[in-house]
Amino acid sequence: MPAMDRTGTSPMRILGIDPGLNTTGYAVVDLCGGAGRIVEAGTIRPPRQADLGARMEAIHVELSALLGEHKPSHVAVEQLYSHASYPRTAILMAYARGAVLLACRQAGVGVVSLPPNMVKKALTGNGHAAKRQMQLAIQSVFGLEAPPSPPDVADAIAIALCAGKRLSAGVLLGSADRDRRPMRRAARAGATA
Repeated sequence: MPAMDRTGTSPMRILGIDPGLNTTGYAVVDLCGGAGRIVEAGTIRPPRQADLGARMEAIHVELSALLGEHKPSHVAVEQLYSHASYPRTAILMAYARGAVLLACRQAGVGVVSLPPNMVKKALTGNGHAAKRQMQLAIQSVFGLEAPPSPPDVADAIAIALCAGKRLSAGVLLGSADRDRRPMRRAARAGATA
């Protein structure tokens, strides 16, 4: 799919990801001329009783299939955040995020990372919006009959929409994967990368 030009007349397909080991929300959103259209949205839910490696593999396999089917121009992933009261949450999210980044790298798709408070503020005007507020905002923006559920799906749609609008406006985003080439160690002694 061609990338959107600066005038916003060419379509851009963004795959938004809200990573989690229990539930990873995803949304494929097409943007053209400022308007968005949800192509597909849902969740990836690895078996809760599976070990960590199996859960990461399930996320990787499902996401790889989505990348192959929908061929997004970019993937937008919620940036890792942590709260002093819940360090375990950040660690578990990092595992899921790693599986996502690996699948994107293998598919050769660029990844942009967005902080959750930026996405919330862009959509609701409140960087600390509650999950329900995000669901209602997505329902309103896309004219949906009901709010997307579970909240992970609404978050993934919001991440895709926010990334697409920033990319189409030419706003440089922080990237988890700026250079798609694999890193190589210098062959000569004393060479620098």
